[in-house]
Amino acid sequence: MNSNDRAIVALVSVAHGMVHTYELSIPIFVSIWLVEFDVLPLGLTQLEVTAATLGLVVTAGYGLFGVGALPGGVLVDRIGSDRLITASLFGMAGSFVLLGLSPNLLVVTLALLLWGAAASVYHPAGLALLSKGVAERGTGFAYHGIAGNVGTGLGPLVTAILLLFVDWTAVAVLLAVPALVAGAYAMRAEFDETAAVDEDPVPSDSAGGAASAVDGGSGGDGRADAGVASLAEFGVESRRLFAGGFALVFVVVMASGLYYRGVLTFMPNLLESLPGFDPIPLISVLPPAVTDALGVRAGSGRAINPERYFYSGLLIVGVLGQYLGGKLTDRIPVELGLAGGFGLLAVLGVAFLPAADAGIGPLLAVGAVLGCALFFVQPFYQATVAEYTPADARGLSYGYTYLGVFGVGALGGAIAGAILTYATPAALFATLAGFGAVGSGVGAYLLRRRRKVAERAELP
Repeated sequence: MNSNDRAIVALVSVAHGMVHTYELSIPIFVSIWLVEFDVLPLGLTQLEVTAATLGLVVTAGYGLFGVGALPGGVLVDRIGSDRLITASLFGMAGSFVLLGLSPNLLVVTLALLLWGAAASVYHPAGLALLSKGVAERGTGFAYHGIAGNVGTGLGPLVTAILLLFVDWTAVAVLLAVPALVAGAYAMRAEFDETAAVDEDPVPSDSAGGAASAVDGGSGGDGRADAGVASLAEFGVESRRLFAGGFALVFVVVMASGLYYRGVLTFMPNLLESLPGFDPIPLISVLPPAVTDALGVRAGSGRAINPERYFYSGLLIVGVLGQYLGGKLTDRIPVELGLAGGFGLLAVLGVAFLPAADAGIGPLLAVGAVLGCALFFVQPFYQATVAEYTPADARGLSYGYTYLGVFGVGALGGAIAGAILTYATPAALFATLAGFGAVGSGVGAYLLRRRRKVAERAELP
């Protein structure tokens, strides 16, 4: 990579790590909020706190994380990525300070909404920046994904460790500090946001149609800074995107989001009832000198919760899946990666509970594969969006992408909470397997269509 590539990848990697540090720390807090809060106060009425209630609360924040990606994508095409990434980092820091000051579940909900709004602009800004500014796009996506997975895994891990010694409110405030530092770094970063577009020799398609082998085109018309100037133009550009293969790609990203959020939101709660996940009193594993220095006393309730570390480990091994997926996007058809990756997720949805019943060893093995598979598909759908959309609407296309992944996908948390409240974990994992099957089926269809297009192009 050249110096411009490295500067962009450094910034988006830091920011991506921060986004997912906060995003995946929230399920750790969910297990605490189920015990901490009895009701959700709503003025003249209140709701009893259940898994279904918390599923809706978390869905509100995660949903805004996705819904805000669409206007975020429009802003990217109008004002660029740099300022939006900086604002996102400072906004996320403020939201976690408010979370730490929350006296009840209503303020928790408001803090999550603020976090969702601040975080929502990152993905369209960061991914548009990568796709237009980085010459080695596939490698850039891979490093970007790895950084996100580091945040995804280390965020919950650091949260779990801090919870051994301080209350969750203090942990939330402490977690705000890294985003403040990252925001200061973002203010100083310098690079050319459109370097890769300027160098792109692909001729423009005046109809805004297919410049790729299928029908999206990563070249587009080259208007890197055109963007959407009005509501009418927003409608025109949106119809242009969905008139082609991007409509099917959007189905894939929705399936990914529903599976991702559905399996992760209540994962710690699902695990804590399994054999081998009983809390381990901290005083029983640390020497007396250490516990005395830390102020941990017998009967304090401070304990190691194994399910939190399993959950963190599952996310950390996703680094391998993310890196492999990113590298393979430059070597195999992206549609093939979608079909295979989502097919594996469907199989894992069926296999997870039988593996848990078989013992801790099989559960660890299936959990590791699940962690890899969850993130293996992400570089593929990110690169697929770049292939199926024109460059001048890249911010808008990634806005729609993360509307699907994190907006529609946020419903996975509400679906999971409702199923766990009114049905069984087996019903939840069967539903997740269905999401995987949909993504795999659409990927296979796109692959067949790509091959037919290639065959027609070879005919004399």
